[in-house]
Amino acid sequence: MLKGDGHLSHDLDPHDRPPKDACGVFGVWAPGEEVSKLTYYGLYALQHRGQESAGIAVSEGSRILVYKDMGLVAQVFDESVLGTLRGHLAIGHCRYSTTGSSVWENAQPTLSSTDGGGLALAHNGNLINTRELAERLAPGTTRATTDTEVLAALLAQDRSQPVEDAAAELLPQVKGAYSLVFMDEKTLYAARDPQGIRPLVLGRLERGWAVASETAALDIVGATFVREIEPGELLTIDERGVRSRRFALAEPKGCLFEYVYLARPDTTIAGRGVQTTRVEVGRVLAREHPVEADLVIPTPESGTPAAVGYAEESGIPYGQGLVKNSYVGRTFIQPSQTIRQLGIRLKLNPLKEVVAGKRLVVVDDSIVRGNTQRAIVKMLREAGAREVHVRISSPPVAWPCFYGIDFATRAELIAGSLSVEEIRDSLGADSLGYISLEGLTEATTIPSERLCRACFTGEYPIAVDRDNVGKYVLEAKA
Repeated sequence: MLKGDGHLSHDLDPHDRPPKDACGVFGVWAPGEEVSKLTYYGLYALQHRGQESAGIAVSEGSRILVYKDMGLVAQVFDESVLGTLRGHLAIGHCRYSTTGSSVWENAQPTLSSTDGGGLALAHNGNLINTRELAERLAPGTTRATTDTEVLAALLAQDRSQPVEDAAAELLPQVKGAYSLVFMDEKTLYAARDPQGIRPLVLGRLERGWAVASETAALDIVGATFVREIEPGELLTIDERGVRSRRFALAEPKGCLFEYVYLARPDTTIAGRGVQTTRVEVGRVLAREHPVEADLVIPTPESGTPAAVGYAEESGIPYGQGLVKNSYVGRTFIQPSQTIRQLGIRLKLNPLKEVVAGKRLVVVDDSIVRGNTQRAIVKMLREAGAREVHVRISSPPVAWPCFYGIDFATRAELIAGSLSVEEIRDSLGADSLGYISLEGLTEATTIPSERLCRACFTGEYPIAVDRDNVGKYVLEAKA
């Protein structure tokens, strides 16, 4: 039986973690503005991308101050803390760990100090040559065990050249997914890996500039979207404005799973709203897997847009059959054995008067291990549903991600070893249908050759040495 350890945990069922993105990053250069509060609200908008820790770094021109802690953005920061974080530029980070344990030392932004000054860095993504990069550092250089700490230390170890030049020299040697925001005492920087796997966008403020993982964060702080930061591009932002420098040729491979699950529905990717894409995915799903039914219901909120599209295309009425407890998600209290046996009911509960006697289509975005969907099917049957047909708005997730999503290993992924019919039988559903990879890709309007689809196909756009990757690669070395 699990015991509470005082750390934040959202796992009601420790054997069924949903897919987790690495992090959300935000940066702002805006003299005369309360940059710490702008960063706070930017991170608040990106909270869905990471809930383990949060941090902000600020500078008023002469020194960098970092404040970070374990927990949600609203738990880490309050008015008094933000009031001490003064300056004209800031970066922020909300974390879900994909390299290194979930401990304070690994919270971001990470700060490296040298004789030439300080450097703070925040990172969304995951590197695949972390061990090789770490071997360039002198023993004892860092206490943390993250790829981010290694990057920051390498950038800071030679301050004889400008940060911009050091980054342009280092980044071509870095492999994997990285959307970075970093800063010295006077300047904000942003960079994106040559494949552009994780998102990063630039926005204009009335008195400055902002960069963020998603356009929704720009909206929240009143910044006007300018453009996506290009794959292989390094931006420098200071009193002279925004300067662009290319450190590698762009080979776009944007993450397809951003469209399925990771990004907020009010975010725009490649000029198209994620909500629009997800509704279209639902329409495609209805065409590919029709069924006679009385009601289409989503698994809230992840399945809602696709369920709307499925209902519109199929002509089957859309309704709410499951109620979500909005306040379940992060808690200091580990669930008791009794509550764990009840499982998903702490998060979701059926509306019995809605589902009783009905043939239901239940739409969700993905199946990882299947425990959640299995519990939902059982709940709906106990509530009187006559039939339960499960529809999934992504293809089977059968392969792990090495670029910043903390999926299970292939052995733990239900689609890694079972056929669709075997999964249906495991869930106890009357039928199961996944959207095809071609259908999902078409719904995004992005050509397949510009997308990373590795978690569905096992074809990785950046070659991975399986022996030198993993969440604890640096801890194992130590």
